Amino acid sequence: MDGLSDCGALTDGRPWPLGSHWDGAGVNFALFSAHAERVELCLLAGGRMRVLPLRECTDQVWHGYLAGAAPGLRYGFRVHGPNVPAAGYRFDGRRLLLDPYAREVVGRFSWPAHDDPVHLLTAAVVDERFDWADDSPPATPWSDTVLYEAHVKGMSRQHPGVPEALRGSYAGLATPAMIGHFQRLGVTAVNLLPIHHFLDEQRLINEGRVNYWGYNSLAFFAPEPRYAARIGGQSAIAEFKSMVRALHGAGLEVILDVVFNHTAETDEWGPTLSFRGIDNRSYYRLPPDNLAAYENFSGCGNTVNLAHPRVLQLVMDSLRYWVEVMHVDGFRFDLAAALTRDSAFLPALRQDPVLQRVKLIAEPWDIGPDGYRLGRFLPGWGEWNDRFRDDVRAFWLTGEAGVGQLAQRLAGSSEIFRASGRPPQAGVNFITAHDGFTLRDLVSYQHKHNELNGEDNRDGHSHNCSWNCGAEGDSQDPVVLERRRRLQRALLTTLLVAQGVPMLQGGDELGRSQAGNNNAYCQDGPMTWLDWRSPDESLIDFVAGLIALRRRFPQLRQRRWLTGEPQSTDTCPDVLWWHPAGRAMRVSDWQSMKLGAFGLLLTPLTADGHRDAGHPDLLCLINRDDIPVSFLLPAGSWQQICDSSAETAFASPHRERATPVAARSVQILCRP
Repeated sequence: MDGLSDCGALTDGRPWPLGSHWDGAGVNFALFSAHAERVELCLLAGGRMRVLPLRECTDQVWHGYLAGAAPGLRYGFRVHGPNVPAAGYRFDGRRLLLDPYAREVVGRFSWPAHDDPVHLLTAAVVDERFDWADDSPPATPWSDTVLYEAHVKGMSRQHPGVPEALRGSYAGLATPAMIGHFQRLGVTAVNLLPIHHFLDEQRLINEGRVNYWGYNSLAFFAPEPRYAARIGGQSAIAEFKSMVRALHGAGLEVILDVVFNHTAETDEWGPTLSFRGIDNRSYYRLPPDNLAAYENFSGCGNTVNLAHPRVLQLVMDSLRYWVEVMHVDGFRFDLAAALTRDSAFLPALRQDPVLQRVKLIAEPWDIGPDGYRLGRFLPGWGEWNDRFRDDVRAFWLTGEAGVGQLAQRLAGSSEIFRASGRPPQAGVNFITAHDGFTLRDLVSYQHKHNELNGEDNRDGHSHNCSWNCGAEGDSQDPVVLERRRRLQRALLTTLLVAQGVPMLQGGDELGRSQAGNNNAYCQDGPMTWLDWRSPDESLIDFVAGLIALRRRFPQLRQRRWLTGEPQSTDTCPDVLWWHPAGRAMRVSDWQSMKLGAFGLLLTPLTADGHRDAGHPDLLCLINRDDIPVSFLLPAGSWQQICDSSAETAFASPHRERATPVAARSVQILCRP
C-alpha cells in the first residue's frame, strides 16, 4: 500500500484548525488564502500524485476532509490565482507549495539550475501522541535565570562523551555528557539558536557554504530535520520532545530562538516555496508604491506582515504549538521590532493565557525606520540589552566608558527599563552572543577577520569595542596571555554580579575562538563547533563559581530597583557606591573618565527595607587600571570570596581595611 489507496473521497471538512490534523479516522486539511481563485490538495506517495480540489472555502480558508488518510501521508497545495506582481499577486498553479502549518517537512531542498516549479519540499501528516511521563516545566523565576545560548549541532558535534551517532543532534544535546556540563556550570536555561525548518541561501550553496545559524526559516511548526539523529526510526518531532523532557528532568528550561520577521523566500527574485505562492499580499509587507517589491526591515529580502490578522494568527498558533505540544519554556524573538509595526502582536501575546506563563525575550531592533526599540517592549518581556554589552566592553577594553556608565549597567539599566514599570529582569545582559566575537576573540583581536565568509571582510560589525591586548590573534607572549586571562574573567564577573538576567554564549567558558570571525553564520565546521578536546577547565570552574555566588547572594538577583536610599529613617540603603579612598562616590567621581576603580556595597534587605540578617553584605571592588589599586574598605570584618585575577579565584582570606585590588580585576568580599 502506498498511503493513497486507503484514502476515500474528499468531503467538506472544516475550516479549523489550520494545517493538517489526523483524528484517528482521517485527516482534515485547511489552508488560508484570501486572494486565491481555487486550491488543490496534492497527495504524494510511491512516485505518484493524487490531486483533489478543495471546493469548500469558509472565511477565506480552503478546507476538506479525507477519510482513511493517516500520519506519514505527504501532501502539498497548488494555489491558483492571478500572477500580477505589480498588483502584489504571485500565484502560479504549477507550483507545489508547502503548508505554512506543516509539522514535518519531507525532502531536502536543493537549488535547481533553472526555475523548476515542481522542485520543492512537501509536508507530512503527523501523529502528535508522545509519552511525556511526568514532565513539567521548571518554571525558573526570571530573577534566578541564567541563560546559556547554544547551537544544537555545534554543542555536541565534537564532544567525545557523546555517542558518535548522536553528536550534533537533539538527542546529543540531551545526553548525560551535555546535561552534566550545563549542571556543572549552574545555568538554568538553554537558549537554542533557530530549530524551525530553514533553508540555505543559494549564494552560500554556490560558494560551498551553508546557513549554519539557521536564521532563514520556512516552516514555523516543523523542527529542523538536519539536527535529528533518528536512532531507531524516531522522528525529528519525537527526538525533539525527548530532548526537552530530558532537559526538564535536569531542571533546565528550553528557550527557542524564533525568526518571524522574514522567511526563506527572500526578495522578489527568491524562490516561491510556500507563503508567496499561497497569498503574497497577505503574508508579506509590500511597499504601497511598488507592490512588486517587499519591505525589507530584516535585511534578508522580505518582512512578514503581522498586521494581517491571519498572519498574526499563524505566529500565535506556532508559539502555542511549541509550548503546548513541544513543551518549550519560552522564546527569543529575532529582530523583534519588525513584528511590532502596525500589528497587534504585543497585546496579543500579553493577553494569551498560554503564552503569558512562558519567557519572552526580544532582540529589540531591526533595520527599518525607528528600528531601535530597546526598553519599549511591554511588562513581562525581557530584552537583549546591547547597551550593557557595549558599555561593559568599552569600560574594560577600550576606556571609552567611565565608571558612571558601568555603574548604570551594574544597577540593571534603570534609565532604559524602569519607566514602564518593569523590574530589573527586563534587561537580558550579555557580553558576547552568537552574532559577534567570542569572549576569547574579544580580547585577542582588534579587528574582525571574516575573509572565509566570502564577502571580502565587509560583513559583520566593525565597531566591536575589542582589544587584542598587544598582539593580533594567537600569541605566546606571557604578558599578553595574562592580560587576556584577567580581562575574560573580569568581563564574566561583571556580567554575573550585575542586576538583570545574565546570558552566556555557549563555548565562552571553554575558551573558544573563531579565529577573529565575528559573523560566522555560514561556517559549519571546527570554527563554530565547540572543541571539547582541551577545554579551559579553570575557566569552566570560574564561571561555575560565579553562578554559584549569584545563586547564594539574593542581592545579586534583586526584583526591585536599587535606589541607594533607605525606605525610612530606621532602614538601610540597598546599595552604596564606594570610592577607593574609603568614602561614598561623589558627582565629580561619576563624571570622571580617568577614574578606573570603584566599588558597590549591596545590603540584603527584607521586604520592609530592613537588613536581612540571614545574608551577609556584599562588596564588589572593580579595577580596570593596569596597576593594582588600594581600597579603604567600609567598617567591619571583610572576607574575600572571589578574586577574578587569582589562580585560585574562590579562596577566602580575611581582608584588612586597606586592601589591594589587582589590575584588570574584580574582587568580591562579604561582611557578616
